[in-house]
Amino acid sequence: MRDYLFEDKEIDLQFIETLKFDEKGLIPAVIQDVDTKEVLMVAYMNKESIKETLNTKKACYFSRSRQKLWTKGETSGNIQEVKGFYYDCDKDTILLNVKQKGVACHSGNYSCFFNEVLQNNDMTQRELIERLYDLIEDRKNNPKPGSYTNYLFEKGLDKILKKVGEESAEVIIAAKNQAKDEIVYEISDLVYHTLVLMVNSNVKVEDIINELKIREH
Repeated sequence: MRDYLFEDKEIDLQFIETLKFDEKGLIPAVIQDVDTKEVLMVAYMNKESIKETLNTKKACYFSRSRQKLWTKGETSGNIQEVKGFYYDCDKDTILLNVKQKGVACHSGNYSCFFNEVLQNNDMTQRELIERLYDLIEDRKNNPKPGSYTNYLFEKGLDKILKKVGEESAEVIIAAKNQAKDEIVYEISDLVYHTLVLMVNSNVKVEDIINELKIREH
């Protein structure tokens, strides 16, 4: 079995023979956003699709309905660039960390897991910001009629910059008035419009966090 190079690391493909495939030669794969850690979808892989994934660095699965291999995004363009490949302690489930281009779900949602039954509201500040960023990005990629966020993207950069400027001025006025509730409200508006600007400029939350980490010293 030929070895592959993955992110400059040589992979011994003998591990495939230790995986526990079902009677149809398939193993479930959980697909996770490498940046946000959000679970995007669940698919199935066989030995051939695993080899193809490691060879091309693009997620390749086995379609049970079509009974053939399919590379994610081969028709939609919503490819998944594989950044990490893991299997669990029982060797019967795979975990892929991916960079998702576009959306993962055929419904147009970023993740297939959008049907909410119970939501964990105990999110960290970073998780909250990243979730809002993802929602804004989804509006850009999947416009919805009547959405204010889509209105900003449709009007373009000049409109977005104007709103960031206006909200910055509102923060200053609220601070001068020493009105805490007003300051909180206006800063929230500024954060939202700044995130819209970030999505429009392809600046990730991780980019800002990395820059702030540099300033810790």
